[in-house]
Amino acid sequence: MNPEQAADAIAAAHELDFSLQALFLRATLTVQIVMVMLVLASIWSWAVAISKYLAYRRARAEAGQFENAFWSGQPLDELHERLGDRPRSALERIFTAGMNEWRKSHATGGKLIAGAEARINRVMNVAISREAEALESRLASLATVGSVTPFVGLFGTVWGIKNSFEAIAMSQNTNLAVVAPGIAEALVATALGLVTAIPAVIFYNKLSGDAGRLVGRMEAFSDEFGAILDRQMQKRES
Repeated sequence: MNPEQAADAIAAAHELDFSLQALFLRATLTVQIVMVMLVLASIWSWAVAISKYLAYRRARAEAGQFENAFWSGQPLDELHERLGDRPRSALERIFTAGMNEWRKSHATGGKLIAGAEARINRVMNVAISREAEALESRLASLATVGSVTPFVGLFGTVWGIKNSFEAIAMSQNTNLAVVAPGIAEALVATALGLVTAIPAVIFYNKLSGDAGRLVGRMEAFSDEFGAILDRQMQKRES
């Protein structure tokens, strides 16, 4: 390519619009579909992350309020009656499940039915499992987005570059004005894949840790509550 042709090619490349909107509109249908999928996946991961962050913050606040009431010295029966049949927080639901089984374990005359401790612990463990499942719901989708979207973006890039080489072969022209737009359009797909995947992985790791700490808090409360009930059982039997 002589200097005049090179200058013409550079001038033609400068005249092209390389904005994201223009790159999207010039891309092939397959690459456009890939880009739209990545944008939707990014929106989904942000929506899940924000909703989970707010839910976990509310769960921590509610757990703190209930623990203050639980350790305030108020009789457990009164606390149970105050909560009623519709406990609001996770710890309240675990406490209610344990208290309901505690009351069902009393036979006529106030004597405890054999195996009460095991049943109470089993009921609270089931309640913890339900709360853990609710806390961890939709976190797997963040892990999926974080692991899959880079490859989806790479697929869009490979497909776009393939089409660029086909255009070069058909036009038999390798100047910058022919090559640059197709390569730029293809690389946008990889960039979108990374922009989608990196926050999703960060969100997943952060929220998984928060969920684990909340579940650990529930298990610690269950153990403490079980120990209190066990002491009351020992007093009744002595």
